[in-house]
Amino acid sequence: MAKDVKPTRKNLMAIEDRIELSERGHDTLEQKRDGLIMEFMDILDQAQDIRSEVEADYQTAQQKLDMARAMEGDVAVRGAAAALKEHPEITTQSKNIMGVVVPQIEASKVRKPLDERGYGLVGSSARIDETADAYEDLIDSIILAAEVETAMKKMLEEIETTKRRVNALEFKLLPELKQNQEYIEQKLEEQEREEIFRLKKIKAKKEEEEDEEQEIEADEREGATTASPKAD
Repeated sequence: MAKDVKPTRKNLMAIEDRIELSERGHDTLEQKRDGLIMEFMDILDQAQDIRSEVEADYQTAQQKLDMARAMEGDVAVRGAAAALKEHPEITTQSKNIMGVVVPQIEASKVRKPLDERGYGLVGSSARIDETADAYEDLIDSIILAAEVETAMKKMLEEIETTKRRVNALEFKLLPELKQNQEYIEQKLEEQEREEIFRLKKIKAKKEEEEDEEQEIEADEREGATTASPKAD
């Protein structure tokens, strides 16, 4: 690649500017990468806690459901579930984490008071109510887990993209630019040495010509001095 660059001072200055800009960009991207990794580790800790919470809530909800089926009968449980008229609603917004847009999930109508569950207070039982409570807790945990898992995935993708850009600058672009810089500097030094050598040759030739002219003038003066007595 270096041989494709014309060794001129203008190109050298342009390459030096690109090196400076690339190094600043490299430092900025490194800082971004490190910051993203720290944010990712925090989200990863949240994700691990939420996964444990989802698993615990699922186990609790399943136990409550099994108990309700055993005590109240499968028909009563299914009837209570089918009586639900309003289902949870999910809305998504966006938030920015170090330049990465991640979803912020909000849910409504997940938790309901007893009189809004549809099956009525008379036809219900404490076990069915406890089962409904447990599944509402589980839905809340799943929604939060979906938000955190999605954020974690997007952060990981951005980290990988930033790492590739850092590596491209560090191992490809900057070495090529510095190679071009070194090539141009070497060529300019060679040109400067050649110019100095040429000027020295010109100077030496000029001095030689001046010496010859001085010798001729001296010979002419000596010849004129010798010829003067004969004229008398």
